[in-house]
Amino acid sequence: MTPTAEPAQGNHPATYREVLAEPRFRLLFSTRTVAITADALRITTFSVLVFSATGSALLSALAFGIGFIPRLFGSLLLGSLADRLPPRALITGGYAVTCAAALLLALVRMPIAASLGVVALVALATPVFHGASSRLVAQSLEGDAYVLGRSLNNIAASGAQLFGLALGGAAVAALGPHRALAVSATLYLGCALAVRIRLPRLQPGEFGSTPAGAPGDGGAVRASLHGVGLLLRGHKVRRLMLAQWLPPAFVAGAEGLIVAYAGGHHFAPGWYAVLMGCLPVGMLAGDLLVGRLLRPPTRERLVVPLTALMGLPLLGFAAEPGVGVSSCLLLLCGSGFAYGLGLQRPFLDALPPDGQGQAFGLLGSGNMTLQGIGPVCFGAVAAGIGTGGAIALAGGAAALTTGWILTWHPPTSPAPAPNRSTGPENGTEHQACSSPTQ
Repeated sequence: MTPTAEPAQGNHPATYREVLAEPRFRLLFSTRTVAITADALRITTFSVLVFSATGSALLSALAFGIGFIPRLFGSLLLGSLADRLPPRALITGGYAVTCAAALLLALVRMPIAASLGVVALVALATPVFHGASSRLVAQSLEGDAYVLGRSLNNIAASGAQLFGLALGGAAVAALGPHRALAVSATLYLGCALAVRIRLPRLQPGEFGSTPAGAPGDGGAVRASLHGVGLLLRGHKVRRLMLAQWLPPAFVAGAEGLIVAYAGGHHFAPGWYAVLMGCLPVGMLAGDLLVGRLLRPPTRERLVVPLTALMGLPLLGFAAEPGVGVSSCLLLLCGSGFAYGLGLQRPFLDALPPDGQGQAFGLLGSGNMTLQGIGPVCFGAVAAGIGTGGAIALAGGAAALTTGWILTWHPPTSPAPAPNRSTGPENGTEHQACSSPTQ
């Protein structure tokens, strides 16, 4: 498929204007930003609803996290559908199902277990339509335009999450939790209608994927498991996935301790929210600076230093700093998340053309799962050594991944845009991963 926006080639960085000029990306970007706002609103409101009904902090926390862990199982069992079904139907259906689930929670008084089950079932299917959307973005933007598109998505996601959290608090206070859930359902419905009306109807083969029901496949579950095995057995794909999974998981472990750290050091009420906001603010600044000002080869050369920047500031928490120093350390840590921009082009080039949707779904669900596990692990560590020490330990673990990533060598010259009809020029990796069952 030929993208509408002229991709930036060589060392010339793309611009946000060029990226947003591509109509398919603009549609997917805008609807996903609205959906992330709706996600934050729905998750927090559902957690409030469960707590008000049960008075249980444990069930409230479970309500907050129940939408994350099932995504990994969805990637493993259903991920191949992102490459086998028409993208418009998948993306529209995903938003419609999420809308229906939010409406069900808003209108029907169900037992708590049933409500949790509804959210978990929706999370199970989420990697499929997210993978299809990410794949379509990768097919619409090439070269540095794709990397900058990822940067825009990161920036918008951080802003949308913050706005969704604020909207959730205001909506619950003004309307109550049930009506606030109905607001989130309305936002999802708008996304579904926008994609259904404005995205062209594409069959899988039109954007390089394996047609559904291809002869010789063993069904979606078998194809999904086989595809995950092939992706993770590829040395380069596996290493690049781990490079995008591990550092954020360690930082999430530290982030989960911020409230306890603020409380243990008797910071003034409300300062914990300021500290928690420092990470996304740092992420916004880092993505803007690295994505817009640096040339593509420079971003790839800075992967290791930026990864170290994620972890090393957190070591300062071993000294039990006050509010001002803690805020600066967290801002620096957040800016290091821009390391991921230097991995986007190598990761895309390493993927087989008939498995990109599944790979993107697996990447996202693995990130969500590990970032859910990180706080639990480091919370247990904090019980033994204190919150400051545990945050420092999490930072040290994130920084140590730098040494492991050193074994990945970024290209020293601009890589050509991959041929979308034959897949990336990746030799053994492509051969290992391209299978008709994907």
